[in-house]
Amino acid sequence: MRILITNDDGVHAPGLVACEKIARAISDDVWIVAPETDQSGVSHSLSLNDPLRLREIGERHFAVKGTPTDCVIMGVRHIMPDKPDLVISGVNRGRNVAEDVLYSGTVAGAKEATVLGIPSFALSQAYAFTTKHLPHWQTGIAHGPALIQKIFKQGLPKDVMVNINFPDCLPEEVEGVAVSTQGKRDAEFLKIDARHDGRGNPYYWIAIARGLKPTAPPGSDLAALDNKKISVTPLRLDLTDEPFMTRLAQLLA
Repeated sequence: MRILITNDDGVHAPGLVACEKIARAISDDVWIVAPETDQSGVSHSLSLNDPLRLREIGERHFAVKGTPTDCVIMGVRHIMPDKPDLVISGVNRGRNVAEDVLYSGTVAGAKEATVLGIPSFALSQAYAFTTKHLPHWQTGIAHGPALIQKIFKQGLPKDVMVNINFPDCLPEEVEGVAVSTQGKRDAEFLKIDARHDGRGNPYYWIAIARGLKPTAPPGSDLAALDNKKISVTPLRLDLTDEPFMTRLAQLLA
């Protein structure tokens, strides 16, 4: 099996090392094409107005000055001699659940592979304040290979990818696997942090409000991680809301 790896944390991220270990537990034919720098939060953006710079940093190991989407296209259409059988994006430093899915470059890397007709998985490792600087990478390394192989063997539907999040705990503390829906947080979760520079000019950070505990609907990816379970969420490329589409058709007929 030929596997292509990408991420959004950058080519030197420790999560990419963890992802390579997961991939090599499945196959010895592994290729890495990852962003030159951190691309967190770029979602499914594509570089159209800037050239892509490609740098080979090792055997089957490449850095691209671009987004995760760029990396997957570059890997599939230019670098690899044959189309990969599987694309794994991650392991992201921090969970990608609920609204994160909309912003995540990690999820977008897997999504782009799905656009290209390749089975794909997005992997993310949750962390807390106490584990922020040293996430439990070994949890994904321990549980990821068997989980990916089992789902891959079953077969992914056309235009569907799988988003996997590992809980913030040691491998032996994982309480199981939960097939989950995409959750939803409180709308007040994000805020604007206004500051001033040394000359008194204003600037702003998009920040996460502290002290707010996100609502974890039962059966959601948020709830799975709260219960130390690995969340597994299938995501579709087709974003059409069919019930409302029917209502609109009746309204606008």
